[in-house]
Amino acid sequence: MSDVTEKAIRKGIDSFVATFGEVPMQYQLLAQYAPGAFAGYGLMRDFVMRDQTAGGALDLKTKEFIFALLDVQGGFTAGAKAHAANAVKLGLTLPELAEGLAQVIMVGGITTWNTAGAEVLQHCVEIGESGVPQA
Repeated sequence: MSDVTEKAIRKGIDSFVATFGEVPMQYQLLAQYAPGAFAGYGLMRDFVMRDQTAGGALDLKTKEFIFALLDVQGGFTAGAKAHAANAVKLGLTLPELAEGLAQVIMVGGITTWNTAGAEVLQHCVEIGESGVPQA
């Protein structure tokens, strides 16, 4: 493996750890069995997930919110829940999340709500606006 690939993989891992706390299993598998693909993804993720203090144009709350909405549109409920929860932890309100999910319905139809949107909103209601699960 080239030094460039190893550095790109490290950037990707560091990016996940900084914003998510860990590298999700599906990306661990990609890194293990297709390291070149993970390296490319890692560089892109590192660029996109920069906070404004590191040169990013958007704040991390907005980026997490956008990823949540895109994942709902794409039908990836687990990813949408994770990104929405991160956005809530960073200050996204439940009314803002609900409004964004309504926009997804406008683009993707009510099926996006039924297959992922409602579950994402319910997940964030359960964790509360503090981002911490409620007892």
